[in-house]
Amino acid sequence: MKKLRQILLAEDDPNDVELTIAALAEHKLSNRVDVVSDGVEALDYLYRRGQFSERDKTDPLVVLLDLKMPRLDGIQVLNTIKSDELLKTIPVVVLTSSKESKDLQKCYEMGVNAYVVKPVQFNDFVNAVKQIGVFWALINELPEEKS
Repeated sequence: MKKLRQILLAEDDPNDVELTIAALAEHKLSNRVDVVSDGVEALDYLYRRGQFSERDKTDPLVVLLDLKMPRLDGIQVLNTIKSDELLKTIPVVVLTSSKESKDLQKCYEMGVNAYVVKPVQFNDFVNAVKQIGVFWALINELPEEKS
């Protein structure tokens, strides 16, 4: 059995945060879900800066990243993650309401691992998050942790 690690959820909509955490918790797919509400906080978390400076050295299992966030949007966060040698192997799943083809294209050009458009229906949203969680927490193989 794989060691369960944290999932980073970068999402500014409190309702989507609540639904995502509930869907992941239903299958006990992570020890915890760490939530940040904007792109600046997401990068602070990953780089262990500011309020996250004491965070453990383990990288998240996966980053669930909304695109439309305040201060720094998800595309900028994705670009930073995938451009950094220390972060680029962390899987990133864009979980967004944006159906814009330019966003989809840009994310894949930058190396996103998956792009999921948030379903409008409650049950569809919960099922989509569960499927994402099962894949990234139980099926996907990750490289060994960096020291």
